[in-house]
Amino acid sequence: MSTVGPGEATELWLRWKRAHEMVRAAVIAETTAASGVSESELSVLACLHESGGSLRQNALAAALGWDRTRLSHLLTRMADRGYVTRDKLPNGMEVALRPAGRHTINATLPTLETATRRHLLDRLGPDDAKTLKALIDRLLSGEGVAAEAKTGAPGVGAKRGRPPSSGTVMRMLRDHNTGIAELDAGADDASNGRSPSPAPEP
Repeated sequence: MSTVGPGEATELWLRWKRAHEMVRAAVIAETTAASGVSESELSVLACLHESGGSLRQNALAAALGWDRTRLSHLLTRMADRGYVTRDKLPNGMEVALRPAGRHTINATLPTLETATRRHLLDRLGPDDAKTLKALIDRLLSGEGVAAEAKTGAPGVGAKRGRPPSSGTVMRMLRDHNTGIAELDAGADDASNGRSPSPAPEP
């Protein structure tokens, strides 16, 4: 049970949001510049990489927290660019990394690691980092259950019988504020060789 006073919850939320957006913007700017893909495309590649190279499309949408129709449009563009394949199954669609997509995410991981350390971990002490991880794990403890109840699709980790990991690449990239319009805009920008548009303010 929270013990914060009146107005403190709103202040905490705004400070959390500002810190998240500041760190995220810095990490994503470096990472997308190195990879040559948009944030949305990079999120898909990272999620597939984390899942062993392939994932059902509905599970991918649930893991990213994105609208399935708009994700389908993005995957079509990514397939056209040679990053992924989409194969029909009797009860759905499977998305898998192609060599170009696998090469892109493998080449990007060192930059992501370095940027995350510089803009997040290096600004915290060792004990602070452990505390932050514990708090995030607590906040995310019911995420997989909630996603499965909402969509009927298992979380990313369900493919290998393990819970989603809070310290993984996909979670560092994922932005829960990504809207449908931003997803489309980011994919369009990437396909035209432009940097993705910034996220709109809520």
